[in-house]
Amino acid sequence: MPHLPIALDAMGGDHMPDAAIDGAIAAARRGIPVLLVGDEARLQAGLAERGGVPRDAAPIDVLHAADVIRMEDHAGDVRRRREASIRVAADAVKDGAASALVSMGHSGATMATALLVFGRISGVERPAIVATIPAKNGPVTLLDVGANADCKPGMLQQFAVMGSVYARLAHDRDDPTIGLLSIGEEPGKGNELVRETHPLLARTPGIRFHGNVEGRDLLAGTTDVVVTDGFTGNVALKLAEGEARVLFGWIRDALRSGMRSKLGGLLAKPALKAVANRLDPSTYGAQPLLGVNHPTFIGHGSADARAVDNALAFARDAVDGGLVERLAREVATSITDQASGDAND
Repeated sequence: MPHLPIALDAMGGDHMPDAAIDGAIAAARRGIPVLLVGDEARLQAGLAERGGVPRDAAPIDVLHAADVIRMEDHAGDVRRRREASIRVAADAVKDGAASALVSMGHSGATMATALLVFGRISGVERPAIVATIPAKNGPVTLLDVGANADCKPGMLQQFAVMGSVYARLAHDRDDPTIGLLSIGEEPGKGNELVRETHPLLARTPGIRFHGNVEGRDLLAGTTDVVVTDGFTGNVALKLAEGEARVLFGWIRDALRSGMRSKLGGLLAKPALKAVANRLDPSTYGAQPLLGVNHPTFIGHGSADARAVDNALAFARDAVDGGLVERLAREVATSITDQASGDAND
């Protein structure tokens, strides 16, 4: 059976629509059909400038959207701006014309649109944005990283269940361990949210709860999944990204400091490039918004064509793997069992 296309908001982001067009063509070359959503005249002209869709590629269709939510706009504008590209793309998914939504634009507007058009999975109070952290023993799933600045214990429980499913599907973890981000390993450490969440996760069926983890455990890969509120998660993610850039800057400057260093830099270049690729956010292209009823992916506003291509491939894999359906089953089972257990206590 042919795949439905991935709906791509081709206008949201710093380098759109050019990055969207180039990324879509690259994805189509590897068999991923794409629905470009945005200014039809600009998108068709951009495709024509590139020689059109390659003959041996999957189809690329264009769906017109007369408006675009820009970074300076309010996320809530999606309610009244029905012709905005992110809203038109989401409607295409809901109507069955596309299988997943990808946007490199306004993350708040993307989340607001997904909630408005798709709705939440039953049992999920708020969706969470996932980040993949390159760690010592492989990728670590961190959530939430920005969707919910203020959380309740039950929300972190839902994040843990969804993170466990995601780690199994996206990172091939058979029985992923769950860590709760805190300021100490002991169960009594942390703020009120962490102290109340710890015993809740400890008795949640379907997950393997490790206990509290600290910030240093993220890169050490102490657990496969780390759960926290969106405020703390976003700070941790931005700190890790910023530190990686600074460290590579120091290394680059050191390798240019003298002739001997420059020669050593030439020898080390392939190894350093491999490390840089591991840390590059465009490797995944976009990260999923877990907890809504259709696959939704949010990328960096500065995404280039490579990031768009990888985001489309990532979305296709999530659709093929039944990510949303598996999340719905796991959440229903874990939260229902937890409620039954609490009632019997």
